[in-house]
Amino acid sequence: MVVQHNLTAMNSNRQLGVTTSAQAKSAEKLSSGYRINRAGDDAAGLKISEKMRSQVRGLNRASANAQDGVSLIQTAEGALNEAHSILQRMNELAVQGANDTNENIDREAINEELDALTTELDRISSTTQFNKQNLLDGSFKNKKLQVGANADQNIEISIGSMNAKTLGLKDVSGTIEKTAQEGVNPVAIKYQGMSYTYRPKSSLDKNTVHAISVFKKQLSGKYTSDNYAAQFENGKVFYKSLVNDKTYSTVSKAVAGDVSAAKQAMSADVKKNINTYLQTSAVTAKALSSYTQNGNARVDTYEMANNSITAIQDAINKVSSQRSALGALQNRLEHTIANLDNVAENTQAAESRIRDTDMASEMVEYSKNNILAQAGQSMLAQSNQSTQGVLSLLQ
Repeated sequence: MVVQHNLTAMNSNRQLGVTTSAQAKSAEKLSSGYRINRAGDDAAGLKISEKMRSQVRGLNRASANAQDGVSLIQTAEGALNEAHSILQRMNELAVQGANDTNENIDREAINEELDALTTELDRISSTTQFNKQNLLDGSFKNKKLQVGANADQNIEISIGSMNAKTLGLKDVSGTIEKTAQEGVNPVAIKYQGMSYTYRPKSSLDKNTVHAISVFKKQLSGKYTSDNYAAQFENGKVFYKSLVNDKTYSTVSKAVAGDVSAAKQAMSADVKKNINTYLQTSAVTAKALSSYTQNGNARVDTYEMANNSITAIQDAINKVSSQRSALGALQNRLEHTIANLDNVAENTQAAESRIRDTDMASEMVEYSKNNILAQAGQSMLAQSNQSTQGVLSLLQ
């Protein structure tokens, strides 16, 4: 019998330590829910698990990326839907304008609406954005959507320019027929049988001054002594004025007075009523030759209206092709999202089988260790009591 070394107690204590450690690990697994809480729990399993976690999180983010791509496509497609509505209205207007029952004023009204709709197409193209990126101005080219957890797993997306010029609505050709201008041309100034030839290179005021000067010269020779008869009354001989009520003592004075009075009256009358005495004639200017014009869709003539119809229908086809491509890509992305979600779920399940605690199995292990711990404590107590027999030998 020895007291320095109680091998039974030492053995019980060692076993109790092992059981307590196992019990602590079981409690940690049960409380955390993870079978692997540190690399020492399962080094190989931890490495595999972390790689799977990376895949799961990458797949979930890739699914969100694909959903962002769907949102972008829906934004662009919504704008193109409105572009389609505009083009359909433009086509309707072009067909209306092609009818020759329209007058010029009707065609001008149609042209105004066509120009406004063309401008709106350009505005939609330049302002449609997703996350501050223009979608329809031609700059959204060769963009990549990361739809996988690993490098280079992407889907490429490109959207062409959808402005009026790219759609062919700024280069619609048509022949413009030029008609001659009609007008009037002043040719003469006539006054009481006298005539002055109008000088087209001089202004109206200068022509008026020149006409008055000519008329004054003509008036100087209009009145002669032969136009006056001598009058006799109360023993006096006199001559009556041909212009006013004045009388003159001699025929020469009558001629001079009437010429002066006639010149004053003529000058005042011509200046005041020049438009009355101005003679005009109709003139037709030489017409310019017809020419071909390229510009916005217009309906000035039947030919231009038909060219506009063709251009607008081609634009409708271009927008339809772009919308069709975007729709196909959206369907592809929706399948991509479904596949990513499925792969992420299955990968998560595989990671769970490696990393997570089987609560039922671990509870059995915990219960076993709990019983063993209690048994170990009991045996340690019994072992400690076994050396008490040495005291009886010392009595």
